[in-house]
Amino acid sequence: MRFSIVRGVLCTLAALALLAPRPVSALELDAISKAAAGYTVADPKLESMYRAALLDTNRQVTLASDGTAYIKTGDIPAEWLRDASVQVRPYLYFAKGDMQVDALLRGTIARMGKYLQVDPYANAFTLDYRVWERKFELDSLAYPITLAWTYWKQTGDASIFTGDLSLGFDSALSTMEREQDHPRNSTYMEKELVNGGKGNPVAYTGMIWTGFRPSDDACTYDYLIPSEMMAVVALGNLEEIERDVYHNVIKAQRAKALRDEVQTGIQTYGVQFTPNYGYIYAYEVDGFGNKILMDDANVPSLLSAPYLGYTKPSSFVYRNTRKFLLSKDNPTYYVGKIARGIGSPHTNDNYVWPIALLMQGFTASSDGERKDVLTQLLASDPGDHLLHESFNPDDPSKFTRADFGWPNALFSEYVMTQFEGVPSLPVGSTADLDFRGD
Repeated sequence: MRFSIVRGVLCTLAALALLAPRPVSALELDAISKAAAGYTVADPKLESMYRAALLDTNRQVTLASDGTAYIKTGDIPAEWLRDASVQVRPYLYFAKGDMQVDALLRGTIARMGKYLQVDPYANAFTLDYRVWERKFELDSLAYPITLAWTYWKQTGDASIFTGDLSLGFDSALSTMEREQDHPRNSTYMEKELVNGGKGNPVAYTGMIWTGFRPSDDACTYDYLIPSEMMAVVALGNLEEIERDVYHNVIKAQRAKALRDEVQTGIQTYGVQFTPNYGYIYAYEVDGFGNKILMDDANVPSLLSAPYLGYTKPSSFVYRNTRKFLLSKDNPTYYVGKIARGIGSPHTNDNYVWPIALLMQGFTASSDGERKDVLTQLLASDPGDHLLHESFNPDDPSKFTRADFGWPNALFSEYVMTQFEGVPSLPVGSTADLDFRGD
């Protein structure tokens, strides 16, 4: 039996490997090109940066002969499930009624469904469906679900929910359920994790174990609260998809049950009392009482919780958390002459990430703060009109990653929704959840 299963998996992988991509250069999407060319404002720097940001995803696309779309992250020749999900988000605004953009989005979602079947523990893949990196990151399972759900709600088109995509979602759900009790149910190991590749010990909490942060850095305590928050939203999306599209009540109930257990775990173990800020969300916990109080620029982050749809900016615990995160008490918060914001242990100390600045803007409660964030982002331009992974807030000419699609896609969305009156994309509802302290 074991041999036949392995043989079946190998046959599947071999078949996928035979799907040779069509070699193309930058993808030309008429609707996107027209939108970029038609954007004119009084500030020439904003105009240039918005145009470059909106067109950036086009440069990263390769169309494959199986009808899917491969979105590389930028200067690394691989597709990250997380990055690609964000890179196509601005194009959701142009999908309805535009066949080119719609085809790109459908192809992106279809490919992610295949990735989830190849290996749900992998976070990045190559064009020919080989695993590029096998760091288990919970958000890598959540992002494809939320992208498909958002596409459905934005366009009204449920035809993306094919049998093949259902198999991908089945793989994601089963993996999340298995990793609820990682010590007993999982065989996953990775050499960058401590304890011989197993990670630090954890207690059962109802939450889902994850080995790595969305920065691709190893977790210290493997219940990563921002990723748990995103999982709550994604599982709510999946429940609706299974119930209303696939008409599978059993899978819908499984998604809901897991969602409720993860939410209980967040509120029980992830909310911590601090003398200066009251109750705030921790970044990581282990269920034994150990915790890390900080944030990482990469999304899901604590700062991004309302953007993800987990909570509201007015939430009592979130407001306390945000105040802590945007202060020098947060060990990853840096202040320079040009910018101030959250960075990441993944890059140099004292380097600010545009992604974190964008999340500050998306969750701001005042126009003044939103404009201040935009000013800092424009000032971070080293001359190529693109946003980068991170930069020195005293000297933006010093930065990491010359080609990084994620922040540019977010910048497009930020300008559209915060300054051009475009409605925000739909997010899952958490109205039925009881948030502690709200």
